[in-house]
Amino acid sequence: MTDALTLLKTRKSPKVFDLTSPGPTPAQLDEMLAIASRVPDHGKLAPWRFVIFEGEARGRAGEAIAAAFRADNPDADEDRVAIERMRLSHAPLVIGVVSKAGPHAKIPEWEQTLSGAAACTLLVLAAHALGYAATWLTGWQAYDARVRAALGLSENERFIGFVHVGTLARPQDDRPRPALADIVTRF
Repeated sequence: MTDALTLLKTRKSPKVFDLTSPGPTPAQLDEMLAIASRVPDHGKLAPWRFVIFEGEARGRAGEAIAAAFRADNPDADEDRVAIERMRLSHAPLVIGVVSKAGPHAKIPEWEQTLSGAAACTLLVLAAHALGYAATWLTGWQAYDARVRAALGLSENERFIGFVHVGTLARPQDDRPRPALADIVTRF
């Protein structure tokens, strides 16, 4: 149990600029996805799915993001467009976690969405357990209908987040955490 507690106590979210190769092997990626799919899921709906961005796919996705950004910002200079183009290219692996939450007779959409958020959390923890670092981000592109469509989402699907996974390029400092007295009340 100590190893599990140490894992939970030492997880950090590095900046994507500090993630480098190597990333997980195909077998490790499958293990991470299998772990992420073990989240609480009221009704066994699996109201989420995963989109893998690695290799050249990261650049193709970046082109779609850059195109939407340029359409909204026609006066943006090339350096600014390049930043948008690189959104999914810093880490060797990015996993898009997609919510398929929808109306259901018994299971509220909110519970379905939270199940997908739990999948993001387990992806981050699984990466850490395998010796990698991971960061869960959204960004404007997660909410943009044009980008969602270009990245293969249907009209009723939404990105819960993009989990960027790789090897740390440098050690990370821990950020201050909230004091329990500030976040805990008793009823």
